[in-house]
Amino acid sequence: MSTVLDENTTATTEGGGRGLREGAFGNARSLSCRECGHEVELGPSYACPECFGPLEVAYDFPAVTREEIAAGPRNIWRYKALLPVPDDIEQSPNTEPGFTRLLEARNLARELGIDKLWVKDDSTNPTNSFKDRVVACALSAARELDAKVFACPSTGNLANAVAAAGARAGITTVVFIPSNLEKPKQVNSAVYTDRLVAVDGNYDDVNKLASEIAGEEEGWAFVNVNVRPFYAEGSKTLGYEIAEQLGWRLPDQIVIPVASGSQLTKVDKAFKELIALGLVEDKPYKVFGAQATGCSPVSVAYKAGTDAIRPVKPDTIAKSLAIGNPADGIYVLDICRNSGGAVEDISDDEVREGILLLARTEGIFTETAGGTTVGVLKKLVETGQLDTSLETVVINTGMGLKTLDAVADRVGPAATIAPSYDAFVASGVL
Repeated sequence: MSTVLDENTTATTEGGGRGLREGAFGNARSLSCRECGHEVELGPSYACPECFGPLEVAYDFPAVTREEIAAGPRNIWRYKALLPVPDDIEQSPNTEPGFTRLLEARNLARELGIDKLWVKDDSTNPTNSFKDRVVACALSAARELDAKVFACPSTGNLANAVAAAGARAGITTVVFIPSNLEKPKQVNSAVYTDRLVAVDGNYDDVNKLASEIAGEEEGWAFVNVNVRPFYAEGSKTLGYEIAEQLGWRLPDQIVIPVASGSQLTKVDKAFKELIALGLVEDKPYKVFGAQATGCSPVSVAYKAGTDAIRPVKPDTIAKSLAIGNPADGIYVLDICRNSGGAVEDISDDEVREGILLLARTEGIFTETAGGTTVGVLKKLVETGQLDTSLETVVINTGMGLKTLDAVADRVGPAATIAPSYDAFVASGVL
């Protein structure tokens, strides 16, 4: 089905989209190179055969109305006309992610001095992270391509989502993770599949192995390797939902965590698609990227004023953001700069503070990625990079129960007392 072009790139050489049923990918037209614009047929490929640039899904959208979307299910399939999935996608067993709450964060806004702030809380997805969105789209592609094995390299949340979705779909599933991954994330994957493979190395080592396997094994659909263009489109649904939940309008500013950079680029793509379709008013908006200092190659490049992103060896508690060689980093830079936003990073201590800040102001327990995003939001305010008078959205991508170790030594009983009223008074808790 595919061959390895280099250690990070896999492209289709035969099979492609042949034999696909009509409408297998909905209104998707082709895979289009983001660098040179060359188009190839829909299939298990993510590198341009002309220039080796990244491929993404291109569409011929029909007219879509707000009413048609609102009449759909309360999950990502309400936007199926805008995704590379068949019209009967709801008939295939899947985890039905999406349409998570958009919470007005009045307490956090007051704490930070922001006039209007919202948290898009994706921790309530089926496996408690936004990865359920992208995996649902990847699973649809795997089915249409008649894949025999559903797989991924992962820093944790993706492994959880792939394992659960594979179990629901009844397809053989194999997930690969760094061996030093947080224990709760390992358990959250292993409960769904007995084919969890721990690899000695960081995420970039795991990803390299996945690329090699994808080039050697027939019938494997690696969600973020050979079906990556379809997988990545799932992140657009975050942008669609934010706009719909705001009453079909775009926020003035949005802060998004950056690992590979795909989520940020696809939210921006979603906003642009909604504008082009006439579903929202065309208006300027600023996009901000958030990284942890221990793995911040995009932030470093942004601050240096360069497009050259130097790969790094991750060293941070924010393991779900620990991708040292981000595939979409260059596009993150373009979007943030062109929109008037920025890419910022914070220390691990500030990540922990961000977790506690969100929990104690809004009652949302986020994992380290969300702590990074909230912490960066705080820093953007303090440094004057973010306009506090503008309506702002911050994305929480996952549940804090997966990264308990990050704050376990910072929280606990305020006091241990005898079971008496006098002991309580003497404790000074109030």
